[in-house]
Parts: sequence; C-alpha cells; structure tokens
Amino acid sequence: MQCHPLRLFVLSILAAALLGGLATPLAPRWNETKVKHAWHTIPENWVDLGHPSAGTTIDLHLALKSHDEDALIDALYEVSDPDHPRYRSYLSKEQVADLVAPHADTLELINSWLKHFGIPPSSVSRTLGSWLTLTGVPVSQANDILCASYQLYNHVETNHTVLRTISYSIPEALHEHIHTIVPTTYFGSPPTEGRKLRMHPNSAVWARAEAGSEESVKVLSSRDLEGYVSSSYVRWLYNTAGYRPAAVDRNVIGIAGYDEQYPSPKDLGLFMTEFRTDGEDATFSVVQVQGGGNDPDTPGIEANLDTQYSGAMTYPTTNVFYSTGGALETLDPFVNFLFYMLTKETRIPQTITTSYGGPEYNFPLDYATRVCRLFAELGLRGVSAFFASGDSGVGKGNCLFEVDGHVSVHFIPEFPATCPYLTSVGGTTNDSPEVAASLSGGGFSKYFARPPYQANAVPPFLQTLGDKYQGYYNPNGRGVPDISAQALKFFYFHKGRLRVGSGTSAATPIAAGIFSLLDDYLISTGNGPLGFLNGWLYGSGLPGLNDIISGSNPGCDTDGFTAIAGWDPVTGLGTPDFTKLEDIIDEWSPPNLGASSTTNQLPTETA
Repeated sequence: MQCHPLRLFVLSILAAALLGGLATPLAPRWNETKVKHAWHTIPENWVDLGHPSAGTTIDLHLALKSHDEDALIDALYEVSDPDHPRYRSYLSKEQVADLVAPHADTLELINSWLKHFGIPPSSVSRTLGSWLTLTGVPVSQANDILCASYQLYNHVETNHTVLRTISYSIPEALHEHIHTIVPTTYFGSPPTEGRKLRMHPNSAVWARAEAGSEESVKVLSSRDLEGYVSSSYVRWLYNTAGYRPAAVDRNVIGIAGYDEQYPSPKDLGLFMTEFRTDGEDATFSVVQVQGGGNDPDTPGIEANLDTQYSGAMTYPTTNVFYSTGGALETLDPFVNFLFYMLTKETRIPQTITTSYGGPEYNFPLDYATRVCRLFAELGLRGVSAFFASGDSGVGKGNCLFEVDGHVSVHFIPEFPATCPYLTSVGGTTNDSPEVAASLSGGGFSKYFARPPYQANAVPPFLQTLGDKYQGYYNPNGRGVPDISAQALKFFYFHKGRLRVGSGTSAATPIAAGIFSLLDDYLISTGNGPLGFLNGWLYGSGLPGLNDIISGSNPGCDTDGFTAIAGWDPVTGLGTPDFTKLEDIIDEWSPPNLGASSTTNQLPTETA
C-alpha cells in the first residue's frame, strides 16, 4: 500500500467533484493521508536498531474526540471548586466514560477506516470512554495503516528498548476524530526521564553512610546534623507529627513506580526504626501493572525513597506501590498506569504520588494533551495526583533551540508537571524561614494555557518580572509548580545502608503524604476526599500554605526565576501546614460531603 500525501488527496476530490458533481458526500479515500506527528530526526540519545522480527505484533490505542470536548474539564472544575454546588460530587467510572464517549459518527467513521484495512471487529475494543484498542496488530499492517515505519530504538544511557516510529499519518478526514495514537512517536518514557537523585559525597554523614555505620542519625525536631533532613524533621516542620490517622481501612495513598524500580520492605523497616519508631511495623503492598515486576532483593533508589517518605508521613495509612511495566510493543508506562487506574470500579487511591517526568518538548503535543485529560478523569473520580516539578531549575544545559532558522534560549518545563489537572511539587530547603531550593523545577508550559485557578495568582508575578527573560518562556502558559516541600539533603535507606540525596523526588511524597492525612481526616468524619486540589489551594486553602519569598531556580545559563510573596514559578504557593489546612477544612466542610466516594479496599491483584 502506498501513502499518498494530502496534495493528491485534494486533487482527487476536485477531480471527483468535476466528474460527479457535489450532490452527494464523497467517501473518504483511506490511502491518502496527512501527517499526524513526525520528528525531524531520531530523538536525542536514541539509536535505531532496525526492524523488529517478522511476526511481531503491536497493540494500538486510539484516543478519540469526545462528543463534547469541554464536558470533562467543565465537570472537573465544578467538583474541585469549593464555591460550586457540585463540589466533591465525584463521578463513577461509568459516569466518566459516558461524559467522554465519542460521537456515534466518529465511531462509524473509525470502523469504516479499520474495515478498509482488514482489522477484524473482534480485535477492536473500547478501553476507556474515549479510547479504542486494536489488539495484536502485525507491525507490517500497522505500518500500512499509519504510513509508519516501526523500528526498534535503544536509549544509549539506559539501554531501554522501545518499538516506535518517528512519524505517522492518517487520512485527513480522521484528524478531527483521532487526537493521538499510541505507541507511535513518543520515545521519552519515564524510565529515561526519571528523577536522578543528587548525592552529597563531601560530608561526614555521607562518609559514615557509605561505610554502613549503624550510629543513630535521628533528626527529631531540627536540622542538627549539618542541615540534613529526615521524615521526623518534615513531620515536625509541616505539623503532622501530632495527627494519628483514623480511616486507615478506607484511605489509601498510591506510589507510582516505573523503570523496574522495586521497593524493599527491609529498607522501609530500617528507615522507620531510625526515624519513626512508632511505625516499625510499617509496610506496603505491591500491585504489578502491565508486566511490572517486583524484586525487593534488588531495590531501586527511587522506589525506596518514595515508599519510605510516603510511609513515614502517613503511617499507619494503607500504602500501595504500583510497579508499572512498559514492554516495547505496548503502551508507554504513563498510559499503562492511567489505563489501569481508570478501568477500576473501586480501589483507586485517594492520593497518588509520582516522581517521574521529562522535558515537555519530548512529548508530542497531541499525546501530552490526551495524557493530561486522563489525569482530569482521575480528578473527576476523586483522586489527588501529585507530580515532581523537576530538578533542573528552569532548564538543564544552555537551552538553545532553533526555531525557523533562529537560535534562542527557551526555558524547559517538565511534563506531566505542566498538566493543569494535577498538582505539581517544587522544592525548598532550610527552615525559619524556608527558602527555595535552587534545583526546584519551575516555569511555564508551552503546551497548556494558564488554567482558571491561576488567573489571579500568576499575573502579579509576571508584573514583577517585567521584561526579564522575554521570549524565554510562555507568559500565557500554565505555571509550575503549585506547591513545594523540602527537597535537599534527605536521608533514606538503600540496600541496608543510609544514604543522602536531593531532589523533588522527596518533596513530592512528602507533600502527597500531608494531603493524604487531610483525606484521612475528612473520611474519618464522614466526608469524601479532597480530589483535584488546585481549585481549593488557589482559593480558600491558600491561608494553610507557608509562602516562600526567597531563593531562585537557576538554569539554562541564567539566574532563573526568583521566589517572591505570592505565587512564583519556583515554589508555587508555598509549603503546606497540616494544622492550618485542617482548621480550614473544619470551617467549610459540611458533614457527609462526598462520603459515597470514600469506599475503598486494599488492592492485591496483579494487572
């Protein structure tokens, strides 16, 4: 089959019009296509390994246009706005699916296209409300359908191999009906973009940790060891130490894991023994998603860090680690995880923390937009999703990009943190007062416009900034981060040894843990969880945050942005104070608000 460019498609329409008139609609010509997305070259750090073996199949997932594209986001903002009558009136899986379902005409057109290429109806299914899955498509047939050239690609730094194409096309008649197809041109999966912990080898504490010392290193209420951080310290700093969870059988916090990173129960036990002695029996369960593994004898640093800080912040709340796979012929890990969550009737954690992401420009726009809408679906189900904002300030390297032959600096925000339908977490350090951590990722999305909840928060910062960095960032974009937490020089255990690191990888489970405790408080008093937080945080919840007014996040060979009073793209609105937030909840939370959505059970199955 040959894929003909759009120019021939237009000419064929004109010819048909001259011969047959325009009295009847013209049937789409499925072999005449228009590029949906293409990279000019193979993405950085990937090398082509050639064609997959004969007989290789692939599952294709089509994100279709909803019958009402605005309905999902409108509903999300309604249920997350404390001033709206529908506040915290979350929807069921079926209700969300109906809300985002494609129009019947869209399905009819897609079915006609697939039939033309010999895709049997038995291999086509609705995965979610607006997604279709084509199961077991031979790669040769996928190449024909999408005018693609699927190849095996290997990442030179991680040795991670994926099956992808650098371009794909679909008939122009389908461009307004199919938003994206995965897997196609998205290469930069979480395993290649995960947060890299920064170590501190030039300290006595680090040297002792490397030596495997068993000497006590408790930091109970202050940084009395050269400015190092432990879970006991952040519990003191953010006022959670005096709260004892009461809804532990119903409230769940989930930790998203990728990159074959597995947590160690033994290391969690060491961490709790060292830093939270009342939680020495702390544990977590592991759910394996789409081929995700579980080998606690070879734990990952990221997985250990996340489970240790999440566990210590929320003990004895139920903690679940989701080990998410991403085999080369399947979806990427982000979508694997979201599909798993959104297809569950119940047992979705009220809070989810994720410490992975990557430069926004590595994600095709259509792909990022649809993934972001999946997070909106989670929010509509009553989930608070937290993502790390990044560890490179406003961007790593010199950030030089060529656009239309002109080379200039462009700051590099990270996705999914730039998605407007989740809560992004930056980094701080010190206390009395806290200041911005220089690594704290922050800036403005080039993909997503400023959301309504930032309408009043962002302009004062831009006015203060003035013309500085003009052209380096999108002043109309979604600002990142939303909040922040401690991110420098924190303790954790790995393979039985004390370690020290830095990164928003720590800030994110800390922040998520605090809000999980607020959910516990709500659920234990007969209410529903907070769900998507930003409408509340930028409104009535603002007095419960500690404004950070100093520090900056240098990057891209610049000084970066500076933290000021109010919101800023370094620390967001500030760091959470549990006691103040709890008091705010007491002031506006009527009994039994959203209580029906709190039903939960401990997930134990393998997906």
